[in-house]
Amino acid sequence: MPAELGFSRGDSSHSTSNASVAAASLATARWCARSGWPVHPLAAGRKTPPANCADCRTQTHPPAACVCLPAGRWCHGFHAATLDQARIERWWGDHPEFGVGVACGPAGLIVLDIDAHPAPPPARDRILPGIPIADQVDLTGLANGFHTLAVLAALRGQPSPADDESTLRVRTPSGGLHVWYRTDGRRWQSSVGSTPGRALAWQVDIRAHGSYIIAPGTTTSYGTYTPVGTTRAPATLPSWLAHELDRTGHLPATAIPAPRPVPPRAQQAVLAAGGGRDHAQNMLTTILAPVEACGQAPEGAGFSDALNRAAYTLGGLIAAGRILRAEAVQALTEAAATARPGQDRRIEQIISSGLSAGLKRPLHSGRRP
Repeated sequence: MPAELGFSRGDSSHSTSNASVAAASLATARWCARSGWPVHPLAAGRKTPPANCADCRTQTHPPAACVCLPAGRWCHGFHAATLDQARIERWWGDHPEFGVGVACGPAGLIVLDIDAHPAPPPARDRILPGIPIADQVDLTGLANGFHTLAVLAALRGQPSPADDESTLRVRTPSGGLHVWYRTDGRRWQSSVGSTPGRALAWQVDIRAHGSYIIAPGTTTSYGTYTPVGTTRAPATLPSWLAHELDRTGHLPATAIPAPRPVPPRAQQAVLAAGGGRDHAQNMLTTILAPVEACGQAPEGAGFSDALNRAAYTLGGLIAAGRILRAEAVQALTEAAATARPGQDRRIEQIISSGLSAGLKRPLHSGRRP
């Protein structure tokens, strides 16, 4: 571990007084790889990877089709990241001026990139995406990502991740902060370079799958990325923060099962309910029973399929004029949220998909769809 960062004091060969920036970069790359974080070069003094080779610059092939990567060259940025110590020795040995980047996805990392850029706040609906901020709320003094993240944490009754001493935090040369966490096994998506819809908060980017983070100890022309405090290992992503990241679209869309026809026996039970308020309630009870039953098991139980089929059936009844859409959506949402609390986005996607398919197949009394 690089001694100049306070990771270790046992390897004096890499002390600040004896080692050049080049030696420090190599030591940092080695330490990251030993931590299980694949590394790739950054251009000298910059935050971006070095240019691809001439062939890759003139071609438009995707990284997966590039011959450079199997050959051990660093083309295509974080796609070339490696844990191979021999390759690391060669890359930084031949180019000691390189900085160090860590590929977040393969490393199992999710990093909050908190900026402190002087800029006027955006529209209120973009300060905390998905959370409305009323006009009467005074935003005087709101100036950067530290502030917006603190507001989000306060709304959830949690301390700000910027103050989380249990995990690795790295101060950036511009005055920002990188807060490192280990993922919880899910494939979190980066918000860097994405649309404004995938953002945790204004001036707070997420670096995860599909992006990289600058390793602590790396020096650019603007300064050094310096660890804060004494913690040098990422903690597990807090559950409340995982919920917020899910809410703001940092997970891939749930794989929604293809709509399946309602079994004849279930159709008959639904159609036998007939009309009237009591009968409509009986229909809902019959249709939603499999969804509600999933609440008896914390995982699995075919929840996605059960909810999809219920939505498909109710879509058919809506199309036939036998139930109001708002009533069906409310019943589906309440039953699903009870069975799988905290999965609002997934539930909304499944219901929308099932209803859309069911609306194309009206379910009339006396005949099957």
